[in-house]
Amino acid sequence: MAAVYKSLSKTNGHKDEVPKHKQRVLILSSRGVTHRHRHLLNDLYSLLPHSRRESKLDTKTKLYQLNELAELYNCNNVVFFEARKGKDLYIWMSKAPNGPTVKMHLQNLHTMSELHFPGNCLKGSRPILSFDATFDTQPHLLVIKELLMHVFAVPKGARKTKPFVDHVMGFTLADGKVWIRCFQINETEVSKADAKTNGDVESTVSKGKAQKGGMAETKISLTEIGPRFVLTPIVLLESSFGGPVIYENKEFVSPNQVRSELRLSKAGRYARRTEAGVESKVKKRELGLRSGEGRRQREGDELEERLLFG
Repeated sequence: MAAVYKSLSKTNGHKDEVPKHKQRVLILSSRGVTHRHRHLLNDLYSLLPHSRRESKLDTKTKLYQLNELAELYNCNNVVFFEARKGKDLYIWMSKAPNGPTVKMHLQNLHTMSELHFPGNCLKGSRPILSFDATFDTQPHLLVIKELLMHVFAVPKGARKTKPFVDHVMGFTLADGKVWIRCFQINETEVSKADAKTNGDVESTVSKGKAQKGGMAETKISLTEIGPRFVLTPIVLLESSFGGPVIYENKEFVSPNQVRSELRLSKAGRYARRTEAGVESKVKKRELGLRSGEGRRQREGDELEERLLFG
């Protein structure tokens, strides 16, 4: 029936008023991801109905192969999760096949199964993207904002989507990091007791609009769904998984360097304790407080009884 409808619409000359905005996202990871990283991939795949999940990539150096995979699966956006040492997780977002590409470090990860939030949304629904005004202040932040929009904005009429908008994804910029949260939109009717106690201007305006439209007054609230995580931008490349560097975060400190500094500080404390112990032993030996070998022989006195009367 769909084929018959399309053929009849073409013959009648009917055209779609709004052109389809085709966006497809390829989501995959590297080897070495943990169970928490895998749960994050599953959460993002359930939140993005226009995404396609692929098996793990064997290489971490030849990332240009992701462009071929995106072309093979007819995807124009790639989200690649790179795991390092089973602890660190880096996320690559690219606009295939021409770029740009951003690499970010993922921290403070909390999946849906960990948090047990009461919020819930319809699977396949489209989200509202809420960006902080700070994204419009610098050029590299505008590029990151555009990449996030292409990845997380579900186009209208995409596959597996439903004509509902019932959740919000918030992107906040603070301390040079992107904080990502997901909330459910709850719309409930206001009771008479709440309407009497709440006498602000907004409630009266909404009530007047509701009476004009013939609908009851409603109250909108947000309930967090999850997941929640923080992204730290590291580098911005001109092309897809390659090319010249557009922006580099000079303030970013690698987690390997942080761990090495912690080990060096612990080693320094141990060396100081060992040196203090050696110094105390030397002082006790010089004062004759330690028995055994190395004890300083006390010098003989000429007025001792064993020398005078010996």
